[in-house]
Amino acid sequence: MERLHSSKLTRLANRVAVDHEDGLTTAQLMLTNNDLKPVEPERRQWGPWNYVGFWIADSFNINTWMISSSMIVGGLSWWQSWLCVWIGYAIAGGFICMTGRIGAMYHIGFPVVNRSSFGIWGCLWPVFNRAAMACIWYGVQSYIGGHCVYLMIRSIWLSWDRNTIPNSFSADSGTTTADYASFFLFWLLSLPAIWFPVHKVRHLFTVKAFFVPCAGIAFLIWTLVRAGGPGPVVRQGASIEGSDLAWEFIKGVMSSIANFATLIVNDPDFTRFAGKPRDALWSQFFTIPIGFAVTSLIGILVSSSSVIIYPGTEPIWDPLDLLERFIDDGGSGQRFGVFVIALAFALAQLGTNIAANSVSAGTDMTALLPRFINIRRGGYICAAVGLAMCPYTLLTSSNQFTTYLSSYSVFLSSIAGVMCSDYYLVRKGYFEIRELYDARKTGPYFFTLGFNWRAYAAYISGILINVVGFAGAVNGGNVPIGATYIYNFNFFCGFIISALMYWGLCKLYPVPACSDTWMEVGDQIDEVRLAYQSSQHEFDEEAELGNKYDKDNNKTV
Repeated sequence: MERLHSSKLTRLANRVAVDHEDGLTTAQLMLTNNDLKPVEPERRQWGPWNYVGFWIADSFNINTWMISSSMIVGGLSWWQSWLCVWIGYAIAGGFICMTGRIGAMYHIGFPVVNRSSFGIWGCLWPVFNRAAMACIWYGVQSYIGGHCVYLMIRSIWLSWDRNTIPNSFSADSGTTTADYASFFLFWLLSLPAIWFPVHKVRHLFTVKAFFVPCAGIAFLIWTLVRAGGPGPVVRQGASIEGSDLAWEFIKGVMSSIANFATLIVNDPDFTRFAGKPRDALWSQFFTIPIGFAVTSLIGILVSSSSVIIYPGTEPIWDPLDLLERFIDDGGSGQRFGVFVIALAFALAQLGTNIAANSVSAGTDMTALLPRFINIRRGGYICAAVGLAMCPYTLLTSSNQFTTYLSSYSVFLSSIAGVMCSDYYLVRKGYFEIRELYDARKTGPYFFTLGFNWRAYAAYISGILINVVGFAGAVNGGNVPIGATYIYNFNFFCGFIISALMYWGLCKLYPVPACSDTWMEVGDQIDEVRLAYQSSQHEFDEEAELGNKYDKDNNKTV
């Protein structure tokens, strides 16, 4: 009876298992499947214009639209806050290219890249870290997308009003029946987008890159025409000066980088599908600051115009709140305009959710349980968690969770610092790809029990430099002024300290599988078979390739 029961469980496990290469050992099945292995040439379908479209699409979202608002409220003039966005996203673009090149060269995602630095099993903590945050952000972004759906429905039926529809939620819940129904519709309609494989979902970003910016520019023209000009915000100067102005400017730059922290660490999840490594370089480096700066400028001008359209009010920074006012004071033509623009914002939220959260969480969960989870299944798990977590409870005015989410970049910066230090300073661009999927103790990335203590020491060091200032930002408590100043440079401090600590530890306690000189050979390997029985044949091929590469470039390993 027990044998029969065990046989049934085995058949069930095999039935729900995802696709993987034949001949893998039980240990290897805990490390790879077809979504985790290096991307083969036929799936490397992302060209430079796909990355341009990807970042144009990602830049047009509500968070970017409002990013300058906190800087202007903090005392900067509009052009100073806009300059912060330019500088911040230009720096973020540099970080993106640094992490993205690893994926573009070796065609592996964030979870596999981290095995080189944190270890075969040690990578699971940063991967889990990133997956959990992606699920939370998915719910938060979906709830914002639900507000777009609410406006679309209300622009058709004015009776769809949260103030008149019977409400079954408590007053302190953070939502109403109408808002929750809209959120659920957005969540439900987003599910088909998760189905498509990553190398094909680029078409969604292409559509968004054309439609959403056009709608945003139309919204700008509409508000400027109604207001008869750009409004008072663009004419007012900074309300602070001296050192206060300097620190506020620094915080504005760092907030722009922090807004990008999640995408910095998981950019290899997308660049691994690049046709050639250079396809993911300049296309990302220039498009990111331009796209986000233009979106921010539109947000500033529209919000400034709102003061003229509705005299006696503060600037309306949230575009969805402004569109809701347009519904209340306009006719059918104006409501149609609101519907189109709200549709564009809903598409913007969908694209951002897929790029920053769904694919990231799906890839990370694939690494956590590769035998049974692929990117598609992981994406749907992420969506389920996003719905179950009731994100509206986190967005109430009394909840500090949004501050925590924004401050979370201090943890991600340490991960990015270790990643980049390992690739650029320690290994000098050299990976033994097949060994990143090898669970044997003799593997170069197994380290000690599968964990690289150097990476964890560096990771913790990058967090400790910011942790006091982080506690002050989240809890609003009094902390030493020095800790606050350090925290104002949070991403830089976390990145630099963790990177230098990891490099120094690897100098003192060297790690295997490093190159003496710069050597990237990943793009010359078309496909890697991971089963152990094919290892010797492929080892000979890679050795021959490496020797040829060394001879042609006068390099040695």
